[in-house]
Parts: sequence; C-alpha cells; structure tokens
Amino acid sequence: MITSSDNERLKLVRKLRDRKWREREGLFATEGEDLLAAGLDSGRAPVEVLVAAGAGIAGVEVEPALLDAASALGSGTRVIAVWELPSEDPPGEPCVYLHGVADPGNVGTIIRTAAALTGDRVVLGPGCADAYSPKAVRASMGAIFERPPARAALDELPGQPLGLSARGRRSLREVELAAPLVLCLGSERAGLPPELEAEAVRIDVRGDSLNVAMAATVALYEAANRMAGHA
Repeated sequence: MITSSDNERLKLVRKLRDRKWREREGLFATEGEDLLAAGLDSGRAPVEVLVAAGAGIAGVEVEPALLDAASALGSGTRVIAVWELPSEDPPGEPCVYLHGVADPGNVGTIIRTAAALTGDRVVLGPGCADAYSPKAVRASMGAIFERPPARAALDELPGQPLGLSARGRRSLREVELAAPLVLCLGSERAGLPPELEAEAVRIDVRGDSLNVAMAATVALYEAANRMAGHA
C-alpha cells in the first residue's frame, strides 16, 4: 500500500494536472469509478489504477488522505486511473468544430453532448482548452473515450461549415441542415472567425444569449431531429 506522498505514482498523477506534463508523458488521468468504468467499457486498458485503501476496488491501494490530496477536483476521490492519450486521427464526418473555447468545462460538456445526440466528433481549433484536463475529462462523463476529440484547422474538415453565433442574421430554424455538416462554435466573448461569423445562424432566445455548451446542445438536438427526418 502507498503510504507516502513522495511515491512516484502519486507524483505522476499530480504532474498530469498540467498540460505540459500530459503532452510530455503521453498520459492523462481520470477520477472516480464512473470514468474508470467508461474507459474499460470502451476497450481501453489503464496504465495505472490507484484506489483508496478499503474501497473494495481493484488497483494499487493508497492511504485515502493521500489519494484525496492527489485529486485535481478538490472533493476527494476513491480511484484515480492513468491512461495513454489516444492518437489524434484525422476527423471524419460529421463533426463539431470549436474555435477559441477556452473553458475546459464547456469543451468537455460539448464532447459529451455531441456523442450523445449525434455521435459527432469534436474538433478543437485554435485557442481551445485541452480536452484532457481534469475539468474537461470530468465534464465529458466518459465520452472522451467514446469519441476522442481531434485538433485540426477548419479548412481541413470535410463537410459544409455552419457557424452558430448570438449575432447571426438568420435563425437556425430558417436554414436547411444536410449532411455532411460541420457545426462551428466560438467563445462567448470573441465569437467565430470573420468568415464564419458573416454567414452564422443564431438560436432564438428570450434572453441575451446562451452559454456555448448550452447553445451546442440546442443546435445538436435540432440537427439530430431534423436530419433524422430526412434520412
């Protein structure tokens, strides 16, 4: 059983909070039994599984206080698993393209939503948060294993880009949605690149605007229903 915070396994977990170390080691960490199960269900094999002593989970036992101290989420955990970063294969169609979405919680939520509603893969453009940061991985709720995101430029993607913006001149309800479709979303402050912003569509709301993850959910739900009707 691990009884020292100087243990090399715990040191590695703490280092993996930092993007630089994740990229250097080619590894990332998940916390909690649900994410461990999601990874195993996807056919992935963890490099390491650290578990709180007495938790009744298979893995290397760690004193609970030490495992809590290694947690990146602040609430403590019963299990931390370490995984290899997946290879970034070129994205196929369809996909969701994110530009400058810097909040990792939003990135993870959109990965989860796209996997659940349309099966689309998320492509991370310039300025996006790392999808394998602790917060993004947690927000993905396991979809990070089912649909690993890619990084690519917009002009490398197949399909017709459709920008979604609070400043769009047309409503999403007014445009035809046809596959292959690349749904493009930007940060809430900076928005989309000019070439996408000029032809972007909006979601009609009563208030000011929607959070980018909520906007993605509405648009993907709309796309899933309307495109299924044309199948």
